[in-house]
Amino acid sequence: MSPRIRLPSGWVTFLFTDIEGSTRLARMLGAGYRPVLHEHRRLLRHTLVAADGAELLTEGDSFFIAFADAAAAVAACLAAQRALAGHDWPTPEAAPRVRMGLHTGYAEPRDGEYASPEVHRAARIAAAAHGGQVLCSASTVRHAEPLPAGASLLDLGLYRLRGFDDRERLFQVLAPGLEREFPRPRTADAPPHNLPTRVTSFVGREAERAELRRLVAGHRLVTVVGAGGAGKTRLAVEVCAGLVEAYPDGVWFVDVATVTDPGLVPFAVAAAFGLRPEPGRPVMDTLVEYAATRRTLVVLDTCDAQPAAIAEVISRLLTGARDVRVLATSRESFNLPGEVVWRIPPLSIDPAPGGGESDAVALLLDRTTAARGGRRPGSAEAADLRRVVHRLDGLPLAIELAAARLRVLSAGQLAERLADVLGALDAGRDEPDAPRPWSGAQEVTVELRTAGELPGDGTRSTVERHATMQATVTWSYRTLGPRSARLLRWLAVFAGPVDLAAVEWLLDGDPLGSLSVLVDKSMILAEPSASGCTYRMLDPIRAYAARRLAAAGEEQVARDRHVAWTQHVLRRAYLGPDGQPVTLSLYSLDPLAGELRAALRWSTTGGRARDGLLLAGGLDLWWRERGLAREGRLWLFRLYGRIAETGERIPEAELAAAYHMHSLHAGADGEFAEELRFAQRAEAAARQAGDAGLLARVLAGRAAPLVDMGQFVEAEQVCREVIAWARERGVAADGLLAVYSLAELLWRRGALDEAAELLGAARSVEATRPVERGQRSVDMLLGMVALARRDLVAAHEHLQVALRSRMSHGYHGRACDTVNALAVRCADGGDPFTAARLFGATQATRARMRFTPGLFGAYWLRWQTEARRRLGDAAFDAAYAAGAELGLEEAAALALAVEHPDLSPASPRFTSSW
Repeated sequence: MSPRIRLPSGWVTFLFTDIEGSTRLARMLGAGYRPVLHEHRRLLRHTLVAADGAELLTEGDSFFIAFADAAAAVAACLAAQRALAGHDWPTPEAAPRVRMGLHTGYAEPRDGEYASPEVHRAARIAAAAHGGQVLCSASTVRHAEPLPAGASLLDLGLYRLRGFDDRERLFQVLAPGLEREFPRPRTADAPPHNLPTRVTSFVGREAERAELRRLVAGHRLVTVVGAGGAGKTRLAVEVCAGLVEAYPDGVWFVDVATVTDPGLVPFAVAAAFGLRPEPGRPVMDTLVEYAATRRTLVVLDTCDAQPAAIAEVISRLLTGARDVRVLATSRESFNLPGEVVWRIPPLSIDPAPGGGESDAVALLLDRTTAARGGRRPGSAEAADLRRVVHRLDGLPLAIELAAARLRVLSAGQLAERLADVLGALDAGRDEPDAPRPWSGAQEVTVELRTAGELPGDGTRSTVERHATMQATVTWSYRTLGPRSARLLRWLAVFAGPVDLAAVEWLLDGDPLGSLSVLVDKSMILAEPSASGCTYRMLDPIRAYAARRLAAAGEEQVARDRHVAWTQHVLRRAYLGPDGQPVTLSLYSLDPLAGELRAALRWSTTGGRARDGLLLAGGLDLWWRERGLAREGRLWLFRLYGRIAETGERIPEAELAAAYHMHSLHAGADGEFAEELRFAQRAEAAARQAGDAGLLARVLAGRAAPLVDMGQFVEAEQVCREVIAWARERGVAADGLLAVYSLAELLWRRGALDEAAELLGAARSVEATRPVERGQRSVDMLLGMVALARRDLVAAHEHLQVALRSRMSHGYHGRACDTVNALAVRCADGGDPFTAARLFGATQATRARMRFTPGLFGAYWLRWQTEARRRLGDAAFDAAYAAGAELGLEEAAALALAVEHPDLSPASPRFTSSW
C-alpha cells in the first residue's frame, strides 16, 4: 500500500474479495491464468479503488479494501460484479467467480493498518460467500442506507462465523444483472432445522427412503398418506434429516396434532419459522412474505388433525413462495393442484437380498432386545419372530406393541396368541355371537366408513386395501363380538387407567369376559399391582374407539355415564366404607384428576352444565390447595358459557354454591375485583334459594374480599354479624368460615384473649364437620395466638397438630402457612437457622403453586427480618437458599422434627431452681 493513501477512521466498511476455486481455475488455464488474474485485478481496482476505497492489501487473487462510506462500498461491489460478469473473458469457463464480504465497524488505523476484530469479521463474511455473491453484515446494512438504485437485500438469517462466539445476521446484496441463487453461506453453523430428536434407531425402509427423497426433490407438495401407526412421521423425519443441507433456509417441522383450533394453524407454522404476528396484519401474509424469498422445506405432521386449515396454509405457501416445498403426513390427501400422494407401505416381510432378515424382523429384533433389557432373542426364536411379523403384516406400531409383549412372552407364545386374535373362533370362545373371523392373509380397509362397515357386498376396493396401524385396529375390532366391541367403544370415555369396579359401573352386567378378550388382543393393557389390576388403552386405540363410539350413536349416553361415575367416585372420596362422612383427604382426589377433567370437558361441550357444577364443587378445595385456583375459575367460566348456550335451568342454591366457590378461587388467585363480584352474586342467589345454611356459608365468605382490599374494620363487623345471624337461625356450624376470619382479624389487632375464646368455642363445631376438620384451622389459629403471646410451648403443640393433619390430608396451601408459623416459633425460640430454612422452603412452594401470602404475609416477613438480623445476611441467605431446595413434604418433616420447647436445654423445666 502506498504511504500516501489516507486510511478512513471511525465507522469503516471493510471489504474482502477473492476468486472462488482459484486453484482449480489456475490448474485448468495453465499459462492462461496470469492474464485472467491480471484482468481481474484491473477490473476490481477500476471499480473499487475508484469509489474512494483504500486498498490495503492485494495478495494473489484477494483484495482487502477500506471505505469511509458504507453505501459507496456496496455500490462499488455491485459495479465490480457487473464489470466481471460483463467482461469478455477468453472462454466462459475462464471467467473468475469473485466472492465479496462487507462489514462495517469502528476502527482506527495505526502505522498504515488496522488491528481490529472488525477486520477479521469482514474476512469471515467474505469466506462465507459464494463466487458471484456479495454478502454483508447487519452493521453494513444500517450504515449503507439508502442503497444504490435498483439494489435490495435478502436476509439470509443468523450464522455463526468461524472464530466468533456470537451469531451474525447475513444479508445478500441483490441487483439487476447479478446472480441471485446461491447455496447457504459457508459458516461454522450446522444447517438450520427443528426436526424432532430421534430416541430409537431407524430400521430398514431403504427403498422407501430413496423413493420419498426422489419425490421431494421433484415435486413441491408430497403427501405421505396412511393411517395412524404406519410410520409416516418417523419416515418423514428420517428422510428430511438427510435433506437439511439441500435447503439453505432450513427444514422446519410442525406438529399439527398439538394445534387445537383451526385458526391457530398459521400461527403454529409461523412459529416454526421463528416469526411473530404483526399488529393489524394477518399472520398468513407475514408467513408468505417471509417464505417468498427462501428455499426451505416445511414438514407438516399429522395434518388430519386440522385438514381444512392445513390445506389453506399449503395452498398459500406454494402460490406465494416459489422455493418452498412441503412434505406432509396425513390419513388422507388434500386434493390440491400439483399434490403427489405417496402411500406408505408396510415394512417388508420378505428376506433381504443376500439372506439377511427382512425389515420387519429387523425392527422386531431391535425393539425386543430393548424390551428385554439388552438381551437379544436367540436363534431358537427366529422362526417364531418371522411368524409374528407375518401375522402383523409388517405394520411398525403393531411390531412395537408385539415387542412390548415379548417382555413377558416368548415369540412362540406371542405368535400363537396373534393367531387366536385373528381367528373368529378365538374371538367367539367367550362370545358365541362373534362374526366369522378373517384370516391373517386378508387385507383390511384403511379409511373408516361412517358406520364402520364394509360395502354391502363385503368387498374391499383396491384404494381402501393397504396395511396400516389404523387397519390393524380395524382388523382387531372386527374380530370382536358385540359385547367386547361395545366395551371397547365405551372405555374410550376414560382418560387413563381404570380398575374393574369402574368398568363394572360403566356397563351393566359382568364385563370380565369381554375385558379378557380385549386384553388378549392387546387392545387394552392390563397392569397388575398389589392393589389390583388396572386397564389402560393406548391413545391411538382410544381415538379409534372414540370415533366408533360416536359413529354408533352412543357417545351421549356413554359420556353421561362417565360423568355419573366421576360424581360417584367424587362422593365416595367424602365417605367411608359404611357410607358415612369421613375426614376429607385431598390425596384421594389426586388420581382422579384426569377423569374429573374429562368429565368437566364433556359437561362444558356436550353434557349438562349442572353436572359440571357439582363436579366443580367437589374439586373446590383440591383446586385451591394444589395451587390450581386459576384452573377452577376457567372451568367455572366455561360452565357459565354452557348454561348461556343451552339455556339450562340451574337451581339457585347450586348457582349460589358455584358463585361462592368462584369468589374464593378468585381471591386465592389474586383477582380481588372478581372475588367481590362473585361474592355479591353468591349472596343474591343464596337469598333467592331460601336455604339458611347455604346463606350462612355464603355470608361467611363476605369478609374475604374486604380483607383482601384492606378494609379490616368492615370485615370484622361483617364476621360478627354473620356469626350472630347464623346462631339465631340454628346454622352456626355453617358460619364457621366467619369464625376463622374473625379470629384472624382479632389476632391481627392484638385482641388475643377474645380470639382464643372464640376459637375454643369453635373446636367442637369443627370436629363435627368432615370437610373442615382435616384442616385443623382452630389449632392453626390457636398456635398463631400463642405465638403472639410468646407462649412457645402452646404454639408448638397447636402448630404441630395442625401441620400433621394438613399434610396427612393433603392441604398443601394451608400447610405452607403452618410451616411458616413453625418457622416463627423457631426464630423466637433461638433457632434462626431452622427458621430461615423453613421460610425458604415455603416461599419456594408458594411461588411454584401460586399461593398468596394472605393476612399473615406481613407477620412472616417481620420474623424473616428478625431471623436475618440474628443470623447475619450471609448465613441467613445460605440457609434460606438451602430451604428453597426442599419440597413441601421435606419442609414439613423438618418442621415436625423441631424439638418441643420443654425438651430444650433452655426450658424453664431444666433451668428453674426448686
